[in-house]
Amino acid sequence: MYQMPIVRMQDRVETLGKTGAYVSVLWQQPESLVFVARGRAYRSEFHINPSDEVMIMLKGEMRLHYRTPEGKEEVAVLPEGAAIHTPAGIPHSPRFPPDAYALILERARRSGETDAFQWYCPACDHLLHEERFGVDDYGKDPVAQAYRNFFHNEAHRTCKACGHVMPNALAQAEAQDHPPKDTHG
Repeated sequence: MYQMPIVRMQDRVETLGKTGAYVSVLWQQPESLVFVARGRAYRSEFHINPSDEVMIMLKGEMRLHYRTPEGKEEVAVLPEGAAIHTPAGIPHSPRFPPDAYALILERARRSGETDAFQWYCPACDHLLHEERFGVDDYGKDPVAQAYRNFFHNEAHRTCKACGHVMPNALAQAEAQDHPPKDTHG
């Protein structure tokens, strides 16, 4: 008999809060990927997903930054209990605090598809850096890997247009009393 998993969202939220992990994959099947995410105070990149995403705020509020086709940054505010559909290919940056949680539904990646993570200069809005890679297992927390690759390399954080160096927000977050853990649960 086929198993249809039942997941208690509150249990996953509590586990993420206790462990400090950022992602708890509920299920990852050939056509679907569903996970609970905890906010990252240092999040600043724009994710470009090859599939549509639906985000539902379970607890707290999200400020979903996104870039229009003209390159302008806009913000959609999602209060607790709200949902939003983000079409494939839209650069978006879900920003919410570590005590807020979202349920994310998307299609699992197909062979050859890549996700992109882009950072823009806070001084002049020029593209600073892009990380691209295939996401075969979301439980490995690809966002954390993209952040490590970006923030641990000053050349990636230095604007080639104006010379501004983006501060290492990951190192700043790690130095706080409650450092983030780039682990998964």
